[in-house]
Amino acid sequence: MTPEIDPATRALRTLLDGFLAAAIEAAHPDTCLPAHLPPPTPGRLIILGAGKAGGSMAAVASRFYREQHGLGDDRIVGLAVARHGYGQDAPGIRMVEAGHPVPDEAGIAATREALALATAAGPDDEVLVLLSGGGSANWIAPAGDLTLIEKQAITRAMLRSGAPIGEINTVRKHLSRIKGGRLAVAARNARSILTLAISDVPFDDPAVIASGPTVPDPSTLADARAICERRGIPLPETAIRLLNDPLNETPKAGDPAFARAE
Repeated sequence: MTPEIDPATRALRTLLDGFLAAAIEAAHPDTCLPAHLPPPTPGRLIILGAGKAGGSMAAVASRFYREQHGLGDDRIVGLAVARHGYGQDAPGIRMVEAGHPVPDEAGIAATREALALATAAGPDDEVLVLLSGGGSANWIAPAGDLTLIEKQAITRAMLRSGAPIGEINTVRKHLSRIKGGRLAVAARNARSILTLAISDVPFDDPAVIASGPTVPDPSTLADARAICERRGIPLPETAIRLLNDPLNETPKAGDPAFARAE
């Protein structure tokens, strides 16, 4: 039998529900994204989205450029990956649903495709990167010989350890081919790279949102090693090699890859 809710509790619940609905409306891509979308460049617009709002952000952007600027399939290409159940129809954009918070094979395939699109960007093309919370799990490209099963086990161990999102993402960046500024490196031949993000992290640090795929990474291999040691994260040999390899350090401020990234 459901207990009776007193009027004061019911009124408070109604008030809090209203706060939640207002917050969701304010942060929804339909509301906040269009004002920040720039005019198109002469070449292609390559839209790459990731995260729980990745699908809705890509859908809003695709509609905006089609309806406001008359761009068609010859000008708009891209891919968005969102959590399972969060995909949306975005004309010209391939939509993929993938695992969150633990990554899966769908995320790996989508990330390979996103990296290929970024690498293929030419000097007239703009790469528009649309990020939101969940992007770290949705864009999954294990570095070196690290396997998906190993990456999943590390992710689960980090989640169980109680580590804050900043620490989790520091480790993720140094075990990935897309995180920690590496997407910007892939798209370095583009005319420009613009990232728009809906933040889900304290202080809205772009290097933390979705593990900062298009911004310089202030964290280091040493930071990632220290976190794993402090949190007692068991690491396979493939991950240990990556975290000890100086050549696997993430790109830092001053790297030419960020010269045209905003």
